[in-house]
Amino acid sequence: MTSTRKPRLLSALALVLMLPITAVGQSAPPAAGAPAAGSAARIFTIDPVHSGLKFEVEHLLVSSVSGRFNTFQGMIQLDPANPGSSNVQVKIDASSINTEWNARDNDLRSANFFDVAKFPELTFKSTAVAQTAPGQLAVTGDFTMHGVTRSITIPVSQKGPVDGPKPGVQVVGFKGTVTIKRSDFGMTRMVGPIGDEVAITLNVEADANSAN
Repeated sequence: MTSTRKPRLLSALALVLMLPITAVGQSAPPAAGAPAAGSAARIFTIDPVHSGLKFEVEHLLVSSVSGRFNTFQGMIQLDPANPGSSNVQVKIDASSINTEWNARDNDLRSANFFDVAKFPELTFKSTAVAQTAPGQLAVTGDFTMHGVTRSITIPVSQKGPVDGPKPGVQVVGFKGTVTIKRSDFGMTRMVGPIGDEVAITLNVEADANSAN
C-alpha cells in the first residue's frame, strides 16, 4: 500500500511544480467571469499599446496640468447583443503616473498625494452597464483610489467589435470621460491652488481571440 501511494504523491507534486506561476512583482490581469454557456459574450483584453488613460486638473485657477498612467491592464466581458450583461475590470499602476516632469511625478507618488507605497493600485470594477443609445453606454462601477472606493458612472461610446488584423481576432474600442473630486478619495492636499476636480479621459482598445 505505501509503495503504491508514494509514486502517486510524487507524480502529483511534480504536476503542481509544472503549473505556471505569476512573476514576482507582476499582478495577474483581473479575471472576468467566463461567459455563460450559449451566451454570445466574449472576453476582450485591453491592449495597453493602443489605449490611454489621461487626466487633467486645474492649476492656480489660470491653467491646467495633464498627465497619464503608463501601466494598466484589464478585461471586458461583452455581449454586443446584450450590452447590459457586460462586465469591466481594470487595474492601474499608481506609480506609473506621468506628467512629463520628474519632480512633480515623485511628489504625486509620495504620501502628499497618491501614496503609492501604501496604495499601489487604482481599480475599477463595473456593477452595471446600461445602453443609453446605439453605440452609447453608461458604465457604473466601484472606483478605488488612494484606498477609498466610490461608485462612479462613466458615459462611453463604443465602436465594434470588428475583425482585427490577425485571423480570428476581434477588436472593440471605447471612449469616455468622467470628472471626479480627488477630495472624495481623501486626496485633499493643496485643494484650491490645485483643482479638486479631475477630468479623466479614457481611450480603450481591446481584443478577443476566437477561442474565447
